[in-house]
Amino acid sequence: MSSIKIIPQPSSITETGSQFVITKDFSISYSGDSADKAATLLQKYLRPATGFEFPITEGESGNIVIKTTSAPVYDEANFTNEAYSLSTNDGKIVIEAQNYVGAIRAIQTLRQILPPEIYSPSQQNVEWIVPGVVINDAPSYRWRGLHFDTVRHFFTIDEVKRFIELAAQHKFNMFHWHITDDQGWRIEIKKYPRLTEFGAWREKTIIGHEHRDRPRKYDNIPHGGFYTQEQIREVVAFAAERAITVMPEIDMPGHMSAAIACYPELGNGFNQNLKVRCHWHIAQEILNMEESTVQFCKDVWTELFDLFPSKFFHIGGDEAPRYEWFESDRIQELMAERGLKTEEELQAWFTRQINAHFRANGRRLIGWDEILEGGLEKTSAVMSWRGWRGAEDLLAATRAGHDVVVSNSNHFYFDYYQVPEGETYKEPLAIGGYTTLDRVYSFDIAHPDLSEEDLAHVLGGQGQVWTEYIGTFSLVEYMTYPRACALSEVLWTNKEQKNYEDFLNRLSGHIKRLDAQGVNAFKKA
Repeated sequence: MSSIKIIPQPSSITETGSQFVITKDFSISYSGDSADKAATLLQKYLRPATGFEFPITEGESGNIVIKTTSAPVYDEANFTNEAYSLSTNDGKIVIEAQNYVGAIRAIQTLRQILPPEIYSPSQQNVEWIVPGVVINDAPSYRWRGLHFDTVRHFFTIDEVKRFIELAAQHKFNMFHWHITDDQGWRIEIKKYPRLTEFGAWREKTIIGHEHRDRPRKYDNIPHGGFYTQEQIREVVAFAAERAITVMPEIDMPGHMSAAIACYPELGNGFNQNLKVRCHWHIAQEILNMEESTVQFCKDVWTELFDLFPSKFFHIGGDEAPRYEWFESDRIQELMAERGLKTEEELQAWFTRQINAHFRANGRRLIGWDEILEGGLEKTSAVMSWRGWRGAEDLLAATRAGHDVVVSNSNHFYFDYYQVPEGETYKEPLAIGGYTTLDRVYSFDIAHPDLSEEDLAHVLGGQGQVWTEYIGTFSLVEYMTYPRACALSEVLWTNKEQKNYEDFLNRLSGHIKRLDAQGVNAFKKA
């Protein structure tokens, strides 16, 4: 067992038994494509706690050297080589990677071999001892994501950045940003200003549990906010610096009642006085399938294409209530005109229209696993979340030739309680269920029923932070960490290297790093 406590566990660690100390005279040098940018980020990370300047120079003369050999080369799913090596011997730290992304992963590892105080935002009186190590490392899965719902409760740009920063420290590479839903529209769309003028705000918010506490009570406090396009660009740049891709989700055709409240012509006319929803669960409103409504959706996505360089864009597609379609004479007429027999086929028709728009703009569609219903084009990817259905949707997706991201609700939903059922009364109110730390760690993405051909379609996995019952960022941290630490190892570390007892041992040291940053992590496991 290594004395070096790194999360996620690297592919290999060799300890040399030597050590040295970083001093005020240390400098950083770089060579290769974008290595200067990696050096700048490392400097940002090291300066606050040490108080040292760490001047940056080109070449390999510094005490800390970052070397890259090429620009990132992306595969068909838009992922690149993230392998790196890190050696610390004879008073020198050397990072080598094929590209910028690998160098950033190495920097996160370097921070973890230093004293935990290195994560402090202010100068610390610490001897910055560097243990002698040789680390070679690479991830097991390409897609290693964290999802953040900023709709049910609104969070500031600084809080979104902190969420991304913590994700980067654990070598996640995808930030799934849930920015629209029934309870609010959180992103500026210049062509449709009412989406944020009216749709970003609700009159009040439900108090207590949606299903248990009746009659419903509300706080009668207006709640809302939205992100300007300039703020979106700021977040995307912040994430890119940390080698994280930001993927937006605009959930449609369901979960769109906030948009319909702004533009009633998008709906089916059953509720003429619709307001932004003030409680949770699924609204019954759904987009109509007029060509004008499809064009509205395309217009929204077109503005997003200019904001997000991500290859993947998330359409949602989950929990679409089709009652209004069944009851609407106009929808039934449209279905007949289009040769569609079922409402499932109608949603599939809609998904194809959006997918064609994505493909025309060089993007790929991904959605929750309900988009499989009614048929789905192979170019579309699936996020498999319905853990209560076992592997049914995962297998259906891979065997139909779709790329899949495993987002199993029974293991990767961080809005669930993180203690056994009998102890949930001690915890902040949550949506229900329970996902303990060991439950997260124990999950094997490579389901035993998957063939090698199926596994080739499994891009990786993702944890979800839904915020119906998470109203502050402190509580976001409490619900996410350390479960996200366990998930990072599920997605990064080779299956044969995983060991829960060893993970807990390393976590005991890792918690000190979170403490140094003021992270409100759960510590009862």
